[in-house]
Amino acid sequence: MKVLIVEDETAAAVNLQAILRKVAPTYEVLAVLESIEDTVDYFRDTTQTAPDLVFMDIHLADGESFRIFDSVQIDAPIIFTTAYDEYALQAFKVNSIDYLLKPIKAEDLQHAIDKFARLTRSERTDYKGRVDEMIEKAKQESQHVFLVHYKDKIIPLYIDRVAYFYTSNEKVSAFTHTGERYVVDRTLEMLQSQLPEDEFFRATRQFIISRKAVKDITVWFGSRLSLNLTVETPERIIISKTRVPEFKQWLTAVHPAD
Repeated sequence: MKVLIVEDETAAAVNLQAILRKVAPTYEVLAVLESIEDTVDYFRDTTQTAPDLVFMDIHLADGESFRIFDSVQIDAPIIFTTAYDEYALQAFKVNSIDYLLKPIKAEDLQHAIDKFARLTRSERTDYKGRVDEMIEKAKQESQHVFLVHYKDKIIPLYIDRVAYFYTSNEKVSAFTHTGERYVVDRTLEMLQSQLPEDEFFRATRQFIISRKAVKDITVWFGSRLSLNLTVETPERIIISKTRVPEFKQWLTAVHPAD
């Protein structure tokens, strides 16, 4: 049995491999991949050996692993791994998808391996169908909700709560209409392609703003616009002269003149 591990935490990957050697010594680990990009590259490379089973962490350094399936098809059964994540666990349970809770225990891994070993071809096909269905639902929901880190948990943040997204020092944060701040594991470019265009606007290199958060607008020097939001921002939001027409069109499209 050839196994592929998708895991960005070195300690977790080492632990999983150690337990695999103990409970399934005949299993061969083809590779340990640490990111969405690495995983997509692996499956696109026709010279790479196709795995019989994939262990995949949900949250990787460059985003949620569900995004891998936007770029490549994975035919092997997948066992998802995750730290305690109430939102993700509920999705797995609803769709009858197998998962391992980190830190992974030998008995849990043994149970998962034994279960997959007993699956018939038709049962494997049925399982893959359930995984595909869950991932499709997750991708649709990702347009309206993001998973964000809050203290020692990962929670859903619905976009209608977001006043603006802001990037600084290569980190992106979402600020809510009530002033709360959450770190988001996506770039502004990723967010811009995923957020509904009628609700959010890429105002500057640092900001994506919600139309609901626009309080008023001040004419600024050089025919630019200064935006005032309903919540405080780390720096002034200035719409450049060249983008003023685009901004006005966006704003009037969602706020038609009386």
